[in-house]
Amino acid sequence: HCCWFGKWGGGVDLTSHPFPIPSHKGFRQRFSTQEQPPQICVVGSGPAGFYTAQHLLKHHPQAHVDIYEKQLVPFGLVRFGVAPDHPEVKNVINTFTQTARSARCAFRGNVVVGRDVAVPELRAAYHAVVLSYGAEDHRALEIPGEELPGVFSARAFVGWYNGLPENRELAPDLSCDTAVILGQGNVALDVARILLTPPEHLEKTDITEAALGVLRQSRVKTVWIVGRRGPLQVAFTIKRSPARGRGSQNCCFEQPRRSQGQRTLPARHRPPAPGASAFSEAPSRCCHHQTGDGQQAFAWQSPGWRQVSCYSKIPAFSSLPTPARCCPRSPQQGVGEAARAVPTGDTEDLPCGLVLSSVGYKSRPIDPSVPFDPKLGVIPNMEGRVVDVPGLYCSGWVKRGPTGVIATTMTDSFLTGQMLLQDLKTGLLPPGPRPGYAAIEALLSSRGVRPVSFSDWEKLDAEEVSRGKGAGKPREKLLDPQEMLGLLGR
Repeated sequence: HCCWFGKWGGGVDLTSHPFPIPSHKGFRQRFSTQEQPPQICVVGSGPAGFYTAQHLLKHHPQAHVDIYEKQLVPFGLVRFGVAPDHPEVKNVINTFTQTARSARCAFRGNVVVGRDVAVPELRAAYHAVVLSYGAEDHRALEIPGEELPGVFSARAFVGWYNGLPENRELAPDLSCDTAVILGQGNVALDVARILLTPPEHLEKTDITEAALGVLRQSRVKTVWIVGRRGPLQVAFTIKRSPARGRGSQNCCFEQPRRSQGQRTLPARHRPPAPGASAFSEAPSRCCHHQTGDGQQAFAWQSPGWRQVSCYSKIPAFSSLPTPARCCPRSPQQGVGEAARAVPTGDTEDLPCGLVLSSVGYKSRPIDPSVPFDPKLGVIPNMEGRVVDVPGLYCSGWVKRGPTGVIATTMTDSFLTGQMLLQDLKTGLLPPGPRPGYAAIEALLSSRGVRPVSFSDWEKLDAEEVSRGKGAGKPREKLLDPQEMLGLLGR
């Protein structure tokens, strides 16, 4: 396709020279792989992007996939979201690396789709475009005090200790003895566990040295996890519980009213493994700590579980620790996972010096040409096919919302890949050649954008591994994009 594109020359504006959109009759023509291998673009190099690419490459022997990523490094949530004390979850990087090394796959980092190149330009250059860029924002609490110092999103806090460049200067103040986390999902539990784990147990992980230095000076001894729903509806998985950590401090789950059908366990009883089903008989407050001999211990306090109906306010005090105000003593409506708390008007203050909001992630619209549902935070789609935009697909969190684990995203992405290949087979995608990256490369060059290749990433990877080796860590992550570019001779 290079010769075909050569007739155009460099710096072509594809928006003013769009490829013809076939008529309905033309869409029914079967795509001929004898003329041109299908050129497919995936936006986002996290699990959704790589799993989508993997499926396409495996099930179409001639497809070529370009993966665009705004960061200089690949792997998205696996690198920047998975907790450092869960290295086994990051083993999927080995599979993604095999995909990226395929002769029919190319990684294009340091390219911001929607800024450096528009989605219509990608659609003009490729037979199909898959948006897999995840959820890069957090859901706001929308309560007074959310903007105060000492109040952070859990997403930013996770990005800080995991080395996300945009969060490297977060500088949370951990000089307080109590922190409050609003939310009870996996991210909330990860944050609680990192706050309470002795730093020496994190020294051999890939947590950043900057974050580890702050955690070494931390005075946080108690973390309150405040949720709006009861123990049957907790969103985190067993593996995430602080009870699995090795912290010497307390982690307290607070839900201020006993749920119907639950009973208080005697203090002498050993609690079951945490998780939604495990908490069905849990008491109101579970404080986990480690004894002097290293054994796990639990302190149980009655009566029964409680829940808050809302997060009310984060008041500001000039000389006192910041409290988090919630609405306790709330009865439930509904049963099981459908149960919801009902506000009563009562409030309760939890004195603390740090508040972390962990009520969910959300996606952002990527381009004015792409439909987006701001209420649900997703791209409207039918099984991954973007509504009313032929040839445009989505996978992962931007498709279904920020739910599930990596395995959920794998299944979801495989389904999108399957739909795309089905459309390709039945002639629902435009026939004829497309220039693919050759066209986009010319556009990026004319705009002063220099993409980073997967071989470039492997150089950065080797540098990180080398820096971590001296400290016995798997790697020491590079945090500064300018330093990364400098290491690549840019």
